[in-house]
Amino acid sequence: MSQHAIFWPMIAHVALVYAVYVLIAMRRKKAVETGSARVSQFRENRDEPAESLFVRNNLANQFELPVLFHAVCLALFVTGGAGPVAVWLAWAFVLSRYAHAFVHVTSNRIRFRQPMFTLGFLALGAMWGLLALTLWNAG
Repeated sequence: MSQHAIFWPMIAHVALVYAVYVLIAMRRKKAVETGSARVSQFRENRDEPAESLFVRNNLANQFELPVLFHAVCLALFVTGGAGPVAVWLAWAFVLSRYAHAFVHVTSNRIRFRQPMFTLGFLALGAMWGLLALTLWNAG
């Protein structure tokens, strides 16, 4: 497996972020059309309508742990540590983000959302551990 395979999970996560942006735009537009929100509410990001609140929260969430994900993917690639284990862990992280996002923007049930978050959290931690091991073995 080529080290370049580490970029596919990164691209898949970026696709998720774009999809969440589209979803928030659609939900906000509908809120304005139905009269439950005014366009001016979005200028200062206050009083998010119920229709788009979960989506806004999920969008913010896509720039928390995933920042560490993209950083470790690039670091693994640069250090030569982006082998099959790293790629498998990267896909586990991204798939957990898709599942987490789905629950977050639909039912938002913590009971279902938390295990997806935890899976991604652990996969990401393992990726950072793999980077540390790669650096240890290189030095």
